[in-house]
Amino acid sequence: MQVLMPEPQIFVEKTLALIKPDVVAKEEEIEDLILRSGFMVVQKRKLQLSPEQCSIFYADQYGKMFFPNLAAYMSSGPSVAMVLARYCAVSHWKELLGPSNSIKARMTHPHSLRAIYGTDDLRNGLHGSLSISSAEREIRFMFPEVISEPIPAGQRARDYLNLHVNPTLLAGLTALCKEKPADPMTWLADWLMEHNPNKPRLQHHVTEEEHQE
Repeated sequence: MQVLMPEPQIFVEKTLALIKPDVVAKEEEIEDLILRSGFMVVQKRKLQLSPEQCSIFYADQYGKMFFPNLAAYMSSGPSVAMVLARYCAVSHWKELLGPSNSIKARMTHPHSLRAIYGTDDLRNGLHGSLSISSAEREIRFMFPEVISEPIPAGQRARDYLNLHVNPTLLAGLTALCKEKPADPMTWLADWLMEHNPNKPRLQHHVTEEEHQE
């Protein structure tokens, strides 16, 4: 008796990442860590928040003793906002960030981003959405003028892969098996760059003068 297993589903979430003012100088380094952790940066912008905007963004913290210091800290310089996408983006980004208190993070999660780049409970370096619903709200707040197209999921994602990704990848893997290079990962990366079907191509238009020559 053959047991039919359900096809794997591809679920992609989006979450907001915010590099806070005191670590903006480490933007490229942090973004590299984000990409190497499996995230895709869908949107990105550098912005300067006013104290009023900070109060709206952190409205759920309003009334707490540290709130005035938080608003002052977040408006003290430019921040970098990014929309990150991947499978279970919200939970994976929270895990990568570590505890909100950087002092605690250095003791319990020494390799987390807040342990590396944060200072204390207030100046913890980075922000992450707590849930899918808060991610949607925060993304709309930081990117009000941008309409985010939904990332394909489920059958749409499989159709996209089958149509746009798998043929080129299969050709690259076939060429890799024939070539058998010493560094297969680098060779395949170079091959995919060279044979990217979406790579712009320059066309040389023959002018009338060139044709007469």
